Amino acid sequence: MKRVPYCLALAFTFNWLCLLQQSGQSGPAPSRNALSHQPLVCIDPGHPSEINSGKAVQNGTTEVHIAWLVALKLRAFLMARGLRVIMTKSQENQLVKNKDRALFAIETKATVMVRLHCDASSDKGFAIYYPDRQGTKYGVTGPSASIIRRSKDAADLMHAEMARSLKGWLKDGGVRGDSKTKIGAKQGALTGSIFSKVPVMTIEMVVLSNKNDAAFIKSQAGQQMMAHAIADGIERFMVNQ
Repeated sequence: MKRVPYCLALAFTFNWLCLLQQSGQSGPAPSRNALSHQPLVCIDPGHPSEINSGKAVQNGTTEVHIAWLVALKLRAFLMARGLRVIMTKSQENQLVKNKDRALFAIETKATVMVRLHCDASSDKGFAIYYPDRQGTKYGVTGPSASIIRRSKDAADLMHAEMARSLKGWLKDGGVRGDSKTKIGAKQGALTGSIFSKVPVMTIEMVVLSNKNDAAFIKSQAGQQMMAHAIADGIERFMVNQ
């Protein structure tokens, strides 16, 4: 029998309870593919992973903390709009490997996967990344040409909404390929993209090492604004499916 990593089993149970809450139903946990009958949004709050804990303090906060807070707000916004939502982890500091995050979206047959991160560089503002070419990790090459194309479509729609909502608040870094990232340049694509079989995009919400960006995303208003903008992008992608 194929064994599910404990972190995925925990997240799966957590998401089933959340989906029951959305639907107002109760009952025992379903089989692993029981969530596949309706479109789902998979939110992947960045870190901890096998590569990075996300716990380095930058301007008074951490990437893992900000990603978690925005993920919770994003989930609430999406649920309020009638969309069904799953998350790749059930706790802020839960370690989930990047490959397993992608596999979780596949197992639940998510419609789209949105990965939330914060950058660290001399730049500032937000940027949306998508797999612009195939990469190879652990002997696996991916994603498919179809997923690359659909991920680009999703990223473009997300960018349009984020640019509109965040204009005047954050620098618009546009849409960029995974190959422009440090890991993507080595592998061809980010690990979460290589193993993905659903459209996937990574949103670097702010540059956390930038004082002004950090101040924005640390505030409740900034987190709400960010989550709302991302929700608009996801909803627009769903409508265009």
